[in-house]
Amino acid sequence: MAGGKGGKGMGKVGAKRHSKRSNKASIEGITKPAIRRLARRGGVKRISSFIYDDSRQVLKSFLENVVRDAVTYTEHARRKTVTAMDVVYALKRQGRTLYGFGG
Repeated sequence: MAGGKGGKGMGKVGAKRHSKRSNKASIEGITKPAIRRLARRGGVKRISSFIYDDSRQVLKSFLENVVRDAVTYTEHARRKTVTAMDVVYALKRQGRTLYGFGG
């Protein structure tokens, strides 16, 4: 095998797995009823109409931080697959310990 880790027939370029989706389309996937259900679980009785866009932005920034840390752990271990433990360690680093997934 010539170079790299020697995957199966990836050539010089590598496999292109995912296309880039626009942020607007993906963030709108968090629907109004989904935000309402989360608020109900948190004990909220009545919800302003301005909350939905704000909560989408807060959720987006939270997930960006967690994913960034999880990918950092993955790259440090020289892996290409993000494991559940990478996410657990990323959450623990941010002070939000998650139990039940090992570690």
